[in-house]
Amino acid sequence: METKLTKSTDKEHKIKLESSILHAIWSANEVHAGSEALIEVKTLFVGEGGKIKITGKSEKGKKLGKLTGKVYGNGFSGKLTIPDKIKPGDKAYFKVKLSGLGVSAESNRVPIRPKIEISNMKWDKQEARRGDILKLSADIEGVRDEAEVKVIIYEHDQDGNHDKIVEIPTNVKNKKIEVEWEYEYHEDTDEIPSQEEMKKYGKNYNPPEYFFTLKIDDQEYGKEQESGLLLFKDWVEIYLDDETGKPMADEKYELHLPDGSKREGTLNSDGYAREEGIPPGEIAFEFPDLEDFSLYNTDND
Repeated sequence: METKLTKSTDKEHKIKLESSILHAIWSANEVHAGSEALIEVKTLFVGEGGKIKITGKSEKGKKLGKLTGKVYGNGFSGKLTIPDKIKPGDKAYFKVKLSGLGVSAESNRVPIRPKIEISNMKWDKQEARRGDILKLSADIEGVRDEAEVKVIIYEHDQDGNHDKIVEIPTNVKNKKIEVEWEYEYHEDTDEIPSQEEMKKYGKNYNPPEYFFTLKIDDQEYGKEQESGLLLFKDWVEIYLDDETGKPMADEKYELHLPDGSKREGTLNSDGYAREEGIPPGEIAFEFPDLEDFSLYNTDND
């Protein structure tokens, strides 16, 4: 909207700016029964904290809920819940009213799709090691074929502060999604607490665990870890030689792992051993038959 000033510029003038609604839109190009849909309203010349009222409707006269709030920065966003029982084939829109300003508008209209049903969210393995190729899959009802889906992988946190690891875009095919993810452990193992450190807080060490969710339009499914938790296990290699560089064969070793457990073994004829399926983090190792060998710490990354 243009505002033209035709009066002289060497005097002080008062002008009246008309409040208006620039647009009122749905964030997605369709909505689904039983889900929340994001809306956005942009205004012009509306004071900070101006009251706004949103009323959701369908073309066939169904109510889609109400929202009230305040405009800040000439904008407002929120969510309208589309009822479970609303039938596909209808179209959704919403009315906007700026209280006290006498300004109103209607949004665009978007088709209402069936309720989204997600099932069989799963990993193809229960444990992962570095470099493993994992397959993630789920069955999806109520979404058109080729619809875009984001697969979001989180590292599970016991306190609920889950860390997002990666987002993988994919598309629905034959009511199903399936993606592959190559697992790599990228965390700094120096930051992983040892079992002794965990004991100070009355907790036990837990190796990293992961779950995934599916994001369709503005709705995220699987936040209750319906995919199940993927457990990460690592490996460590041990090599021992003498001061001349000759491998020390058949020496016994002990590994003290981050979860408080201990493993024992014997090096082969090349002074080498490899232990699989251990948690990441600080490892203490020792060779009990070597008097001059003290306890050493290392990270299995």
